Amino acid sequence: MITLPGDYRSQQAIIALMLALLVFTLAFAAWTLFAVIGVDLKYMLGLSETAFGVLLAMPMLIGAVACLPLGVLAERWGGRRVMLGCLLLLCPFLIWISVAQHYIEFLIAGAGLGLAAGLFGAGLPYVAAWSPPNREGFALGLYGSGMIGAGLTYLLVPMVNQAYGWRLAPWIYLILLLLAALLLWWFGEDEEHHQRPRRQPAPTLKMQLAVLAGFQVWRFGIYYSFVFGAFVALALWLPDYLAAHYQVPLQRAAILSLIFTLPGALMQIPGGLLADFRGARQVNWLVFWTSLVCLFFLSYPPTSMVVHGIDQDLHLELNMPLPIFLVLLFIMGTAMGFGKGSVMRLVFNYYPDRMGVVGGLVVAMGGLAAFVLPVLFGIANDVIGVRSAAFMLLYGLLAACMILMFFGARHEERRRRLQLARQDEFVRMIRQEPPAAS
Repeated sequence: MITLPGDYRSQQAIIALMLALLVFTLAFAAWTLFAVIGVDLKYMLGLSETAFGVLLAMPMLIGAVACLPLGVLAERWGGRRVMLGCLLLLCPFLIWISVAQHYIEFLIAGAGLGLAAGLFGAGLPYVAAWSPPNREGFALGLYGSGMIGAGLTYLLVPMVNQAYGWRLAPWIYLILLLLAALLLWWFGEDEEHHQRPRRQPAPTLKMQLAVLAGFQVWRFGIYYSFVFGAFVALALWLPDYLAAHYQVPLQRAAILSLIFTLPGALMQIPGGLLADFRGARQVNWLVFWTSLVCLFFLSYPPTSMVVHGIDQDLHLELNMPLPIFLVLLFIMGTAMGFGKGSVMRLVFNYYPDRMGVVGGLVVAMGGLAAFVLPVLFGIANDVIGVRSAAFMLLYGLLAACMILMFFGARHEERRRRLQLARQDEFVRMIRQEPPAAS
């Protein structure tokens, strides 16, 4: 570890945030590797739509399972140490992907990529500890913008595939992850609140998990299941969707998918900053209403209609052109980026000292949605036979989130008013003078 002269705290905070961003960007790129090479595997292995959806979703499942325990470990041992462990554990699974031959091998190796989501959860307390005061939303949004790693996969892997074959891509990611681990180990520093005096015992597991008893934590996780889980699921699904529905080459489909993934990653920064100034819940409402309108139009399948007129029949064809589809994707990706930043700020507002556990659970629920949704997309394609059914499912998920947030906000408002009333009553009792002596 290298120490720096001058304002050590501020300099080390900048280094910590930049290292966390770099590490998560590369880990997320590895996490979404199947989004591009999975299309080649689909035809190489002769997979059905459902089997292909399971292949895409397997890294999401393990990511969801790993987030909470790794968040607990991050609160006990420090986020930097857990992030380093995740980076090193990702490496053998990347090597396995490069040599695997059978579907089950790709499933197991892909499951190992889920450690990237665990790394995200472990990094939350690390970033929160080094965040500038009252700018936690900005710092968490900056860290979350590492999801731009999906864009790196969309750009890099098709070029590597075209020039050398897709099996070289995991080796490139292996080298990048090892370099990132070296930088984090050499330049990073453990967050200050983990440097406890020796006599101060670490919190027990029961103490750490006690915060999860409140329904509010799970409600935040449901919000994140849309802004993060649905974002990741669509980021994985879009290249195949564009290639099949609009008949564009895979390389172009991957590049077009950046119209959704880049704003979805980068807009977390202004989303977190806006939540710092305007309030996280107000930003969430704006995000949800914008996404609901976009999903309404994206859900409408190609339709042929015959209108029986007085003299003749009118034949109508309703099919969304590719440019309009991409515009709606851009708007929804931007909104979901703002949503990821605002939800994380909302979590910090209520649980600033439990970002490992609560943040881990919230990311775990988002990862679980990212696992379930691609599978449901594949089942919908196989059973219903309508590709836009994926957007219909997201429309239903978003409607549930909005209903839950509405009633949750009303419950919090009633509880706040009750607390204020009790405080006023207590103040009146204190101020009441004792009766005069006779």
